[in-house]
Amino acid sequence: MRLFAGGYTADMDAHAEGIGVLHAGSPDGVLAGGALRWAGTAAASASPSWIAWHPTQDVIYAAQEGAGTVQAFRRTGEESFASLGAAVAVGGAPCHVAVAPDGRSLIASCYGDGRVVRLTLDAAGRPAAPAAAPAAALVADVPGLAELPAGAPAPHAHQARFTPAGLITTDLGLDLVRSWDVRGDGLAERHRVALPAGSGPRHSVWHPSGHLYVVTEYSNEVFVLRPAPGGALALVGGAQLVGAQVGADYPAEIALTRDAQYAVVGIRGSNTLATLRVGGDGSALATVALVESGVDWPRHHVIARDTVLVAGQRSNEVVSLTIDERTGVPGRVRHRVDAPTPTCLLPDR
Repeated sequence: MRLFAGGYTADMDAHAEGIGVLHAGSPDGVLAGGALRWAGTAAASASPSWIAWHPTQDVIYAAQEGAGTVQAFRRTGEESFASLGAAVAVGGAPCHVAVAPDGRSLIASCYGDGRVVRLTLDAAGRPAAPAAAPAAALVADVPGLAELPAGAPAPHAHQARFTPAGLITTDLGLDLVRSWDVRGDGLAERHRVALPAGSGPRHSVWHPSGHLYVVTEYSNEVFVLRPAPGGALALVGGAQLVGAQVGADYPAEIALTRDAQYAVVGIRGSNTLATLRVGGDGSALATVALVESGVDWPRHHVIARDTVLVAGQRSNEVVSLTIDERTGVPGRVRHRVDAPTPTCLLPDR
């Protein structure tokens, strides 16, 4: 399997050179359990900490976190890309991009200033600047940072996800999960769910049962939300990540196994992977295992059939572990490869 890797570059005091290329076994195969090989840089980019595909075009989008921009890259070869248009300014420290299923827009989540920005895409996948200044897409009724009272939580948008229930975003700083409507070229908030203060909702995954699982960076929990009539979201359950320690551990990514019977969470600090069993109608979660990830600071991971690939941001490597698909529990590291400051793994298609 071939994957592309986002990472931090020199502008953020790190070692990547842009979007990297990783082989897990044969690059043209569908399995990822073979030996790992770092194959170099596919496109020079300034700290592309998150990357995402266009749904139909051979275009990758990068959240260039240090520069505060989003850049599109058009594929020019199996493992090479070139810039598609100019980088577009979106706000402070964009850490995530999500592309709409219809390929007509993308959402940038800005950790630095809390902005959730919608960029329209043309027929070739090229992003346009926001309809107004990026501040026009600032989350509704959240004041600017300069207006926040001393000691008040600051907004930190962290992820956007297009789901069957619509566009849903997380704000790690304000402990909010929001759903949105598109209004013209911008966004209008439809509904919000407030999670416990200080929980820090970071990333989410949509379960086939119709539930959204949201992992929290500060409280070491996974909350379960379900769409309710009228487009609202209802909090229906949750689970503590047993074995993780608040104040020492910081969950990062959550991903489902192939059969969606388990969710796997990467936990920075203890550098572990937690497996949770899905029960009932999909609203019940329970931790069943906590195992070593094999890396320092597991920033991101992807599950490819019976293999989990983990990006170790601080150890500058990617490792692969085999998952027991009967239990959802990863085993010991099978393969590892040096990789410069990886923060995101994106399978080729």
